[in-house]
Amino acid sequence: AMVYGNMGQNSGTGVAFTRDAATGENVFNGEYLIDAQGEDVVAGIRTPQQITKEGSLRWAKLAGVSEDVRASKYPSLEENMPKAYKELFETQKNLEEYFKDMQDLEFTIQDGKLWMLQTRNGKRTAAAMVKIAMDLLKEGKIDEKTALLRQEPQKLDELLHPVFDKKAIKSANVVGKGLPASPGAATGQLVFHADEANKFPVSILARIETSPEDLEGMDIAKGILTARGGMTSHAAVVARGMGKCCVSGAGDCKID
Repeated sequence: AMVYGNMGQNSGTGVAFTRDAATGENVFNGEYLIDAQGEDVVAGIRTPQQITKEGSLRWAKLAGVSEDVRASKYPSLEENMPKAYKELFETQKNLEEYFKDMQDLEFTIQDGKLWMLQTRNGKRTAAAMVKIAMDLLKEGKIDEKTALLRQEPQKLDELLHPVFDKKAIKSANVVGKGLPASPGAATGQLVFHADEANKFPVSILARIETSPEDLEGMDIAKGILTARGGMTSHAAVVARGMGKCCVSGAGDCKID
């Protein structure tokens, strides 16, 4: 069936993960947009809202949004459509139990009714890969051999990524805040076009949002910054796959 998430304020679309794709924490999370189709979420054209109330509160704190503004302008799906959220929450539990791995779900809500579009094993960072496998082992969902086979050798390299010194962060001059789309830390010359990334020994690609045309520059750059988009935007997903540091949805930064 073809279903539509862009049929008004009682419809929407979203992407969700049964566990945190960045840390591996056993927390249901994701993003959605009201009155939108699926491509609107991943394209990063609009900054999406969080699915769970807990995630929404965390996002507001990171983005520096007050509780009054969050509750009125950026409510979670849990608060906005409690019936659809409850059904989605039960479905994600059943799917992970069946596939015995962290799932990446896509869904549409048409006029208040939830429709599941697809599910697949979710992409994850190296730290999340190890933690999820160990947690599933402890929960009795997989055996030791399966846990070992799920460790991708090239991804283990990500565990050696640089991180900022905590003391240095406290004394840093903060020019903007965004979402931690992909782990690690990066410094370098800011560039604003993908084809400029290779002009400097170390660069950071800053874009309003990324598209497939930016792929070469994303590959060369040490880090990626986008003014729009969320944890499931093009920049976030591609950066996680490449093992690159990425901050998305940094609305304080006006990129021209």
